[in-house]
Amino acid sequence: MNKPKIIVTRRWPAEVETQLKDLYDVQLNESDIPMNAEQLKLAMQTADALLPTVTDPITADIIGVENRRVQIIGNFGVGYNNIDINAAKAHGIAVTNTPHVLTDCTADIAMLLLLMSARRAAEGERLILNGQWTGWGPTQLVGQKVTGKTLGLIGFGRIAQAMARKAHHGFGMKILFYVPSTPDPAIVEELQAVRCHSVEELLTEAHFVSLHCPGGAATKHLLNEQRLKLMRPSAHLINTARGDVVDSNALIKALTERWIAGAGLDVYEGEPNLNPGFLGLDNVTLLPHLGSASEETRVAMGNRVLNNIAAFFVGTEPPDRVV
Repeated sequence: MNKPKIIVTRRWPAEVETQLKDLYDVQLNESDIPMNAEQLKLAMQTADALLPTVTDPITADIIGVENRRVQIIGNFGVGYNNIDINAAKAHGIAVTNTPHVLTDCTADIAMLLLLMSARRAAEGERLILNGQWTGWGPTQLVGQKVTGKTLGLIGFGRIAQAMARKAHHGFGMKILFYVPSTPDPAIVEELQAVRCHSVEELLTEAHFVSLHCPGGAATKHLLNEQRLKLMRPSAHLINTARGDVVDSNALIKALTERWIAGAGLDVYEGEPNLNPGFLGLDNVTLLPHLGSASEETRVAMGNRVLNNIAAFFVGTEPPDRVV
């Protein structure tokens, strides 16, 4: 019996690629150069499963290509707003993601960005690397204390809750959160968290604001100029969610004009094409989308995709099916 044909859009951890080679007729992306729209269309026509990443735009045009063969899209990532879900559903294509396994590592990065932004760590490193440090001084790179401050979380899913635990139990931070849905009361009690009635209320109260909401049309530019102006002048914004949740131009203006003290970003609008306005700022910490970038997590994500497509091809329900 012929093995299903699998096309993987980017390089994956070697351990997972080895399993793919053993189990399937697999086409790997040895160059790790992102596939363009025409290559993705060809993949849809020649494979049984397409395994993209969260930065591969799987549009309605790609999904609706003539003579499509792909039956399942196994996304490498917990987010799936890179895929036109409505188009996939209309064409009867299964879509899966990789939840649960990247929670702690993404929360770690969020805390790293919070600490770096508060204590001006990136600015300090640049001072040393540029040969500009002349020694310790009482007023040099004075930032904000983190311990005991208030952390506001927009979104209260697994990653937000993991960050809240690190912040509350590790740094004694008070936790505020905003989420439209009803949270688990046991978790709220554990963290002594306070639910805000609106995004605006949270922004005015928090010393640090961390974004943990999904991307997509409903949250595009959730943090705009009007809302950024509500934050404290000493506040810091952290984003490990999706780049389009924040209006980049508004954030650059807020940082330039010191409406807020700083920002720590791991995701960007239109990445990897970074808004050049960020590059001239001294009060922003920039990371290249490292949220899940630990060896353990990336292997676990790949294994999650393998479990999903294996279930699909034997006719059972993939455990992480979203469509």
